[in-house]
Amino acid sequence: MAEVEVPRWSPEQVLALAPDATAGRAARSLAGDSRWSDEGWDEGDTVWGQCRGSATYRIAVELSGPAYSCTCPSRKVPCKHVLGLLLRWSEARVEPGLPPEWVDAWTSARAVRAARRAAGTPRVANPKTAVRRAEQVEAGLAELDRWLTDQVSVGVAGLASAGYEPFDLQAARLVDAKAPGAASMVRRLAAAAVSGSPERLVTELGLLRLLVRGFARRAELPAEMAATVAARVGIPVGTEDVLAQPPVADTWTVLGVRDEIDEQLSSRRAWLRGEATGRPALVLTFAGPGQPLGGDFVPGTAFEGELCFYPGAAPLRALVKGRGGRVPARAVGTDVAGALDAWAAALAGDPWTDRWPVLLEEVVPTRTHLVDPAGEALPLLGEPWDLVAAAGGRACRVFGEYGLSGVRVLTAWVEDRVVVL
Repeated sequence: MAEVEVPRWSPEQVLALAPDATAGRAARSLAGDSRWSDEGWDEGDTVWGQCRGSATYRIAVELSGPAYSCTCPSRKVPCKHVLGLLLRWSEARVEPGLPPEWVDAWTSARAVRAARRAAGTPRVANPKTAVRRAEQVEAGLAELDRWLTDQVSVGVAGLASAGYEPFDLQAARLVDAKAPGAASMVRRLAAAAVSGSPERLVTELGLLRLLVRGFARRAELPAEMAATVAARVGIPVGTEDVLAQPPVADTWTVLGVRDEIDEQLSSRRAWLRGEATGRPALVLTFAGPGQPLGGDFVPGTAFEGELCFYPGAAPLRALVKGRGGRVPARAVGTDVAGALDAWAAALAGDPWTDRWPVLLEEVVPTRTHLVDPAGEALPLLGEPWDLVAAAGGRACRVFGEYGLSGVRVLTAWVEDRVVVL
């Protein structure tokens, strides 16, 4: 059977990997012809080259990872030299060739390290530590329950005028009690109170109380729901425990990536979808203050691989256990009604779900909504001008994160072009 050609990435897809805007701008300025030499790609998985700057740097990229190597001293991953080389490759300015010895040595070393990780010994959790943490969490949630009862007994209208201080105090106590997930929900409750929306405030109060009571009675819950409650409270599951779950093998399309930059902890959400299973997956990565987020997923691309999902009633978050070669992306979306049905099913499994991946087919972006051929629509969040301009009134495929307020679009497919927003 003839091999199916995998398309090159677009410049927008390359720049979506940039750890920050500065790296992206620097990469554009580097992408000219004058600095580059000894470039090539094997018409498959590897691109390489040398870039002249204050020194001559060697750069190699394994596209299926993607994984990067550069001899420059930058701590950013990928650095401006890697991004510059990929921009040149995306614009067909890198010719096919045979990799030099230093590229072969790098790819071979990566394969050896991957084999060692696969043969590693799983960590054994300390049961006493788990018991102590559960006791801390129980005490913190019991205090939260008393506070919630007090607020309801005097009337929730007073919460709207209390400001953020009482919520911040409760959130800090929950963090000290090793329940960071519950602390995040308290902060979300504060936003609902200050927003002046009584419906949203009552909804958030109900969800928080449901979580508190669910954790208190977790021994009575089915195992999957008990795992969901523990995860929402913020009790971590070890990487080794997740990778011990049965893997799901499929062709995984990268639908979109979104970063949230914070002074304390930055996060990157990569949304995937299995071609055969139709299963959505969320891969999270984190970085500390001042550290860049690594670029591992390119929106609009696909790879063959195995994912292991965190336990839960509606498992969504996953880890990549094994990653194979690149393949063409073939994800197909649904209409608005289908997206809302999937959202309802997700809430039935995990009522604390605050965002859900939606892939919509043949929708027309307007200034305020996404409209499908049946005339059904979903409200748009944020400033959608880039999306509206890219679509130009045409129907297109879009991917975004859907929540109670609407959908925030991350990626659009306009004719043959992948637009990363």
